[in-house]
Amino acid sequence: MEQESMISAATEEYIRHCRFERELDEKTISAYRVDLEQFATVVGGDPPLREVSQECMKAWLGSLAHYKPRTVKRKVASLMSFMHYLECACASFENPFRRMQVKIKRPETLPRVMSGSEVKRMLAHLEREAGTIGAKRQKRYICVRDWAVVELLFCTGMRIGELCRLKNEDVDLAEGRVRIHGEGDKERIVDICPAEALAALRAWMTVRPSGSRATDAVFTNRLGNGLATQSVRAMVHDLARKCDIRKNVTPHMFRHTFASLLLEEDVDVAYIQHILGHSSIATTQIYLHVNPKRQREILMNRHPRARL
Repeated sequence: MEQESMISAATEEYIRHCRFERELDEKTISAYRVDLEQFATVVGGDPPLREVSQECMKAWLGSLAHYKPRTVKRKVASLMSFMHYLECACASFENPFRRMQVKIKRPETLPRVMSGSEVKRMLAHLEREAGTIGAKRQKRYICVRDWAVVELLFCTGMRIGELCRLKNEDVDLAEGRVRIHGEGDKERIVDICPAEALAALRAWMTVRPSGSRATDAVFTNRLGNGLATQSVRAMVHDLARKCDIRKNVTPHMFRHTFASLLLEEDVDVAYIQHILGHSSIATTQIYLHVNPKRQREILMNRHPRARL
């Protein structure tokens, strides 16, 4: 790659690098493309690499002012990765980030969680639906699938993308274990201990349509193709409405709730880090927040003043 190469051509080469060499998932690649196309627009459409300067970076950073800090941080990370790639691919390219200090203050936000009773209500509803027979019997497999999906999300704390990527070979029903392919190609094995979760998964493996067996995906849609993350989000949102839960419930909230409830049971945070697949324990420690009821219980029953 040369300095005279245009941003658009360099972007396409970088996208190919991300797809075939780094083997990133399509969702990440799509986000990279959006961020880089936005950068190109701000700096003039399609300038050559030699025109990419610190002034370009400052103009682009200024254009991000209306985004939330989390989004800004992601977009900056996307561009930094791109610039690092250009630096390696083009010997004469000078990375403008080298002489810049970019620090984005991200406000500390606590993860949104559900109560144990809310999760129980949703799981009970799904189990009842899965047992429905009669006129809707032909659709029963969808009810069983949704039951298995939510049981697995909650009992393992896996991410929605990890669930949709599960292959048949990743599930060992005999041992009650699942191999999860996490971020950065990291694998972890998590036990499926709750009997209800195993029952739901066994039921799904039994009733899923024969066409589903043509794909390696554990969870499939009506057409026998792998289940999409958007379908799971829509199902969970609809489930919360049916259960009269007045929160914007997302699949990721089962992960947050799982971790928070484990901490309330005094499970060591290092174990939770492994189960969730966090590379850093600092990420897991965000779940160490104390809810008001738990805080009052601690201060009422464990305050050192009581021992004085």
